[in-house]
Amino acid sequence: MPHQHALLYVTDLAYEARGRRYGDEDIGLTARLRADFHIALCHPRDAVALMDGFDAVVVRNSGPVLHHREAWDAFRTRALERGTRVFNELTGRGDMAGKRYLAELSAAGEAVIPTVDRREDLDRLPPAAEYVVKPEFGADSIGMRVVPADRLAELALDLDGGLLVQPRIDFRHEVSFHFVDRDFQYALYAPDPGRRWELEPYRATAADLAFARRFVAWNAIGHGIQRVDACRTADGELLLVELEDLNPYLSLDRVDAGTREAFAAALTASLRALLA
Repeated sequence: MPHQHALLYVTDLAYEARGRRYGDEDIGLTARLRADFHIALCHPRDAVALMDGFDAVVVRNSGPVLHHREAWDAFRTRALERGTRVFNELTGRGDMAGKRYLAELSAAGEAVIPTVDRREDLDRLPPAAEYVVKPEFGADSIGMRVVPADRLAELALDLDGGLLVQPRIDFRHEVSFHFVDRDFQYALYAPDPGRRWELEPYRATAADLAFARRFVAWNAIGHGIQRVDACRTADGELLLVELEDLNPYLSLDRVDAGTREAFAAALTASLRALLA
């Protein structure tokens, strides 16, 4: 019998996410991966204590890092010191490193929602009735708030404390493009902007995929899962909302069995390449 690598699969099965079932997704995915790997599941707070006994660590639906910041920092430090294979690789430039990349990409003229992170840059934002303020290291809408335009000057006093500001824009829908490594797998969209996680399969056009692949190529991950979240504006333009490259929820319950199997096969191939 060929050697099977052992994976430590980091997940918070009990985390309650609005509109998503983290535990169900990871139970199903690990059941499929068990055909090719030895797998043990653990909570993110237990990863440092267990990681040395495995060939690689897979970080999946582990919940927002801000809920276990010290444990995540300790895990990242130890993994980098010991050269531990981690999936996703710890080189991500997207949400893995905080959301400041949105301001950097915006300043570079990329197709992202206009974003600033410094008070002196507020005049770069287009006029809007309301603005969205979010923490640099926020997740799952935690800490996000909407403020009227006449409070923007007041807000500027706190802007250099790790906050981002964006205009609140009207959009037709949100769409998410899912990749394993640099390979596109499937897309889902929320037809109702007010119901972010009521997703349906989306047939991506060549232009859509060119948009998404631009950000995947920009990111510095060779082996990992990335979810490119975008919104489509009233005039049909796609703008990046976030590049989720740490522990993106996959909404595998929203795709058909063939798509789930193709995704699992791609994930298996990527993990094997990481371990080679």
